[in-house]
Amino acid sequence: MVTVEQWTGREAVLLQSVMRMSVRGFAEHLGVSPRTVTKWRKQGASLVCVPEMQQILDTALATCPPEARAAFYARLAALNGTGSVPHQHPGMPAGAPGQPFHVISHKFLPAYVGGPLAVAWQQGRPVPPGPAGLERRALTITHPTARAATLYAYACGVALLHLEQHQEPASITDLAVWRYRTYLDDRAWAGQLLTRLLGTALPDGRPAPAPGYVLSVYELGTHSWNASTLPTAMQLLVTPSVLVDRRDPANIRGLASDVEAHLFATSWEHPDAVEFSGAVSMGLAGWSGIAYHPLASEQALTALEIVDLELDVQTLWALSAHIQALLESGQDPVMPEGYGRPYLAATYSRLTQSGPIETVQHRLMRKAILATSELPERLKAAQDVLVP
Repeated sequence: MVTVEQWTGREAVLLQSVMRMSVRGFAEHLGVSPRTVTKWRKQGASLVCVPEMQQILDTALATCPPEARAAFYARLAALNGTGSVPHQHPGMPAGAPGQPFHVISHKFLPAYVGGPLAVAWQQGRPVPPGPAGLERRALTITHPTARAATLYAYACGVALLHLEQHQEPASITDLAVWRYRTYLDDRAWAGQLLTRLLGTALPDGRPAPAPGYVLSVYELGTHSWNASTLPTAMQLLVTPSVLVDRRDPANIRGLASDVEAHLFATSWEHPDAVEFSGAVSMGLAGWSGIAYHPLASEQALTALEIVDLELDVQTLWALSAHIQALLESGQDPVMPEGYGRPYLAATYSRLTQSGPIETVQHRLMRKAILATSELPERLKAAQDVLVP
């Protein structure tokens, strides 16, 4: 078994990662200042811990859960070149921020359609409900660049398009530019697709409503980052806006390459990102999406489980936004029978309560996504304004 002959910032950060603790939580666990943990993240292998800290980290490793300890040794072996490196490109320097990597991008484009969606509902195939118990049907569609594209028609009147696209960018900045540049095209395409699909069911020949926003989930696959740089990469994947200039939505541009390098060098973190990492995976949730990286694929959550939750979350977000829009336009926010306050209350309960067979990974993921989406608060607000 690989052992820790000398604790540096690299090994300390690795231990923090497998114990799925925040900077503050890990610092409290060790009895040190959060600044110490931040320094480990910034300086990595160049920082050698003092003898007293070596003993503290030895004890922390020896007393951590067996599965976390096993993950630590496996990843340490990979970093030291004595074990397999399943997520690293051959010949690439470990941790180089400007090296190619592979991500599977999942885009979610929801739009409230209402009654006309019955046309798509009739054409769709029944699929099992997701975590919120929402009744839905699915249609396989064709998108110009997506490897897979599905339109979900929900009984509550929301249409949601899910696009799966595979990308191998040279940098996270390149991925961020692609993401924001394609958002405008994808939203326009979604509106045109719904208009063609619903046809005469739309009132007064008006076009179908286009999705108001796009949310992304990234599943990180092969990469060249190491234990010190991977956390920063995940932070940037979940918060790509810090790498681009979006002042002109029609001409999104990436910031200079040294911006990404500087963020890696300083171990940048977004204060509002919520972790749902564990010994077998790394996950981050933010307002604009999710970044997820399985470390032990046979034990980790699958990306499809995250996608299934996001399908329901984004559907309910679009539904609550529709209710709010009715209220702001001076209309009584009355929903069709069966989709009023009791419906929203039931979905709120299903999403916020732990299921009987829910694993720790599922619970952490669910809570992180709900916290950053602010959906529970929106559902409560929608219930309050609906006519009894």
